[in-house]
Amino acid sequence: MGFLNEFKAFAMRGNVVDLAVGVIIGGAFGKIVSSMVDDLIMPIVSIFMGDKGFKDKFYAFSDVTFESLAKAKEAGVPVFAYGNFIQTVIDFTILAFIIFLMIKGMNNLKKKEEEAPSAPPAPTKEELLLTEIRDLLKK
Repeated sequence: MGFLNEFKAFAMRGNVVDLAVGVIIGGAFGKIVSSMVDDLIMPIVSIFMGDKGFKDKFYAFSDVTFESLAKAKEAGVPVFAYGNFIQTVIDFTILAFIIFLMIKGMNNLKKKEEEAPSAPPAPTKEELLLTEIRDLLKK
C-alpha cells in the first residue's frame, strides 16, 4: 500500500496537476490557432497565391501528374508533401508569437505589481514606546 500512497501523493502535487491543466489548455489553444490559420489567414493568403493555400502543395516522384495530394497518395506514389510542412511552420510561428505576447503581458503585470509601493511597516513596540517617551519629554 505504500507504493499507492506514494503515487497518490505524487499525482496530486500541485506541479503535476498544473502541468496536466497546461497540456489540456495547450491542446485546445493549438486547435484554436490551427482554426485561425486555416479559416482566417490562409483564405487571405490564397487570394494572393491564386489557389487554396499550402496544404495541397506536393511533388510526386512519378511521371504521372496528379491533381491533388490525396489522389497521389491513393495511387501509392511517393510524394514530397512540402505544403503541409509549410502550413505546420506557419501554425507554429503564429502559436509561438501568441504565446510570446501572453508571456510578455504577464511579465508586465508582474512588474507593475512589484513596482507598486507597499504600505510602510507598522511601528514596533519599542518604536511606539520611544515615541510616547519623546512626546512626554516635549510636554
